Amino acid sequence: MDDFDPEAAARAVTEALRPLGTPERAQQEKRYLKSDLEFLGVAVPDLRRVVNAAARGYPGLDAPAMAAWAVALWRAPVHERRAAAVEVLALAAPRLSAADLVVIERLVRESHTWAYVDGLAGTVAGTIALRDPAGAGPRIDAWAADADFWVRRSALLSLLRGIRAGAPDLPRFTSYAEPMLTEREFFIRKAIGWVLREISRRDPAWVTAWTEAHLSEMSGVTFREAVRRLPADDAERLGRLRAG
Repeated sequence: MDDFDPEAAARAVTEALRPLGTPERAQQEKRYLKSDLEFLGVAVPDLRRVVNAAARGYPGLDAPAMAAWAVALWRAPVHERRAAAVEVLALAAPRLSAADLVVIERLVRESHTWAYVDGLAGTVAGTIALRDPAGAGPRIDAWAADADFWVRRSALLSLLRGIRAGAPDLPRFTSYAEPMLTEREFFIRKAIGWVLREISRRDPAWVTAWTEAHLSEMSGVTFREAVRRLPADDAERLGRLRAG
């Protein structure tokens, strides 16, 4: 759409969201996320409904325009605008390319919270990586060694789409997770366990063997997530080994 104005589209979404928020929810979410942003207090289902309706109003909008719309939404320091930006990118993800990971990475670095990072990484980057592993792989590989733990978490979570699609990249997971196993950052420990839990839904034997091989390095939170979906006998045996 040649006449699409991303700033106007961002303002329209904001105005549609404002009446749906409550001061009570705004205060609660701001406190929960420990954020300095402004909060409108809009529930997630309402936010998604507004974004989906807005997107339907722009039929034929291409991926660059969708990305520009998301960046326009993100620019204002308002939680719901940033959450809406993630939703817009999620809608656009099947049409985004590996080159768009530059924008995704920038937003991840500016996020400072799982509330945006997990969608940007698990949904958007993950969809790009699943469709174009050769193009996306080198950039996401670099994320795994980044100084910013949110970027490192994003590398791990980008694997989830492939796992859920039945195409887990187990060597890549190992290359990401092994150097991070001894990290003390909770969000890294949780992410490693989360990915192992998802792998175990289809390949519990692999997760059992991998977990056993790394018991001495694995944090409690990683271990609990890793064994959560394993057969009870395997989970109990690993628990005894860990305790011993």
